[in-house]
Amino acid sequence: MKKQPFKPELLAPAGNFEKLEIAIHYGADAVYLAGKDFSLRNFSGNFTDAEMVDAVTFAHLHKVKVYLACNIYARNHEQKELEKFLNKTSQIKPDAIIVSDPGIIMLAKKIVPDIDIHLSTQANTTNLNAVRFWQGIGVKRVNLARELSLEEIKEITKSTKMETETFIHGAMCVSYSGRCLLSSFLSGRDGNRGLCSQPCRWKYSVVEELRPNEYHSLMEDDRGSYIFNSKDLSMIEHIPELIDASITSLKIEGRMKGINYLASVVKTYRNAIDAYVDDPDTYKTNPAWLAELYQIFHREYCTGFYFNQTDEPQLNYDNIHQGKIHSFIGKIMGSTEDNHYRVGIRNKLSRGDAIEILSSKGPPQKANILELYDMEHHSIDNAQPNTIAILLFKAQCLPNDIVRKI
Repeated sequence: MKKQPFKPELLAPAGNFEKLEIAIHYGADAVYLAGKDFSLRNFSGNFTDAEMVDAVTFAHLHKVKVYLACNIYARNHEQKELEKFLNKTSQIKPDAIIVSDPGIIMLAKKIVPDIDIHLSTQANTTNLNAVRFWQGIGVKRVNLARELSLEEIKEITKSTKMETETFIHGAMCVSYSGRCLLSSFLSGRDGNRGLCSQPCRWKYSVVEELRPNEYHSLMEDDRGSYIFNSKDLSMIEHIPELIDASITSLKIEGRMKGINYLASVVKTYRNAIDAYVDDPDTYKTNPAWLAELYQIFHREYCTGFYFNQTDEPQLNYDNIHQGKIHSFIGKIMGSTEDNHYRVGIRNKLSRGDAIEILSSKGPPQKANILELYDMEHHSIDNAQPNTIAILLFKAQCLPNDIVRKI
């Protein structure tokens, strides 16, 4: 009989306050978020100073940790603003700040010595001695480079007392640990400063120098070629291996993804981690978990570099997005005394539609829309996006549960 394994932290993205609530509702142990400056996702909404205070208070009320990203590579003219930001951080009181720039680490140790420092994947930590170096200067946790195999990760975790963190699900960047110059060259937006325009997702063709108007696809495909476009990472079928590697925190990518994605991914990995830790002897991957992850909007899945499978192509040549993005209807906002539910509508819904509700516990509940009203309780045939509607259906729901059309 196996001894009960160590239970890793499940770390989820929170691009704004709504996403923070969803991540916590579906079972995240910790969230990572950012202010309006100095993070690598400037287009994810992010938090004002006041919102960050509220976010930390809300998360701590639910016993969830908050890690604040400050992981750009800073320039000279930003140093004073960085000092101001770090001084504000001492009032916000996150559980840790995520940093990649050694200069910011130096400032953080001076200005907020009581807040833990987590090293970003941008620092591309690929070996044991590098981990020991960061540990020696006071870093509490390292997000290891995505280029590492599971065996390399295991060697690091078994040989140091440093906390470790790795990505287990979401989009992957084709550049080295996410440090890419394509966006800077092609669109003038620096990906290392939170402004990436994602040129790796663009379509490319080959042009021969003496034939400037003849464009040749790099593959036999009339859509062109996506030579930089990586597959998405999914490790849902390898939870035992991840936990056996003694990784402290399993991280989900996606501060710019929607709440439908976040709910599905956090719930799925929460269920898988709990199932393995509770009973490792009988654990097996639940097909329902795979189905859940395949129904959200995604590129083809792969296991990244975890297993050194050099024969598995990492590039997503077809650039085909899979999943049912338009099946997402909205989220439960509350209920009335007579069990009618207020729903924030994101995609069109009609009376009689078959729906399912993704709650934080248990399998999705199926139901039919029996009645549909606007907020003045007038009966309506359809609910339109960006409105709030009142729905009658037979299911038990809680605020922040996700509603999807079947």
